[in-house]
Amino acid sequence: MTISLGDVETTALIPVAIKANESLRKNPRVRDEVAVEMIKNLGIDTAPYDKFMSHEGVIARTVMLDRMVKDFIAKNPSAVIVNMGAGFDNRFSRVDNGSIFWFDLDLPDSIELRKKVFSERERVSMLPGSVLEDSWCAAVKAEIAKTNSKVLFLAEGLFMYLTLEEIAKLLSVLKTNFPNGTLIAEQNNPLMVKNQKYHDTVKNTKAVFKSGTWSGQEIADLCEGIRFVEEHSFNEEMKKHSFGGWLFAKLLPKMNDRWATFEW
Repeated sequence: MTISLGDVETTALIPVAIKANESLRKNPRVRDEVAVEMIKNLGIDTAPYDKFMSHEGVIARTVMLDRMVKDFIAKNPSAVIVNMGAGFDNRFSRVDNGSIFWFDLDLPDSIELRKKVFSERERVSMLPGSVLEDSWCAAVKAEIAKTNSKVLFLAEGLFMYLTLEEIAKLLSVLKTNFPNGTLIAEQNNPLMVKNQKYHDTVKNTKAVFKSGTWSGQEIADLCEGIRFVEEHSFNEEMKKHSFGGWLFAKLLPKMNDRWATFEW
């Protein structure tokens, strides 16, 4: 298999490499056999994509988001979930309750490669499309209509690669096409944008951070009707597992990414 991705899409290799290496540890916090197999088959050197801070950050965000998605599913057992900018994410296999319907949405080149990695699965659909356009919305709306299900949108490792204007467009697409919904989106901050050349793994790609916020309220303010609910720093999880993670949380409490939840 040959990797042929755009600059931003290439960043999808970072969590794949990290989850693969974490899965091979004695007591992994995250298991992802697809990532292990993918790295093995592609013969990818994981060193540029798996540095300490990125490793701890990706594992923390994965553990936290898995927990948040499971909580949503517990309250909404037949939920429809849209994983925006899915890359090679394998979250469905960790959170599936046997009843949810899952969409993995990403740009066409990413979906084409994803189809080579993931086989067809019941209640999972891979959608090619841009989050800034609504061409993919009809398929999701049709699935929601079948059971009148609640819908949850996930944006992991996505918003930082969009301008605030593009994020506003994304929110408008969601608000216009779906009367109500929940969005859980990863947030970074303006200092990370300013100092991105020092990021331990993203600097090894050609991707560029385009925006950052200090509070999820800044995102909610981009689109009328979007309500900011809460946010939690990755530090909350990172500090549990290593001295380095604890020290980072202690010295730079606002520098890590956060999970922010929105509703409308």
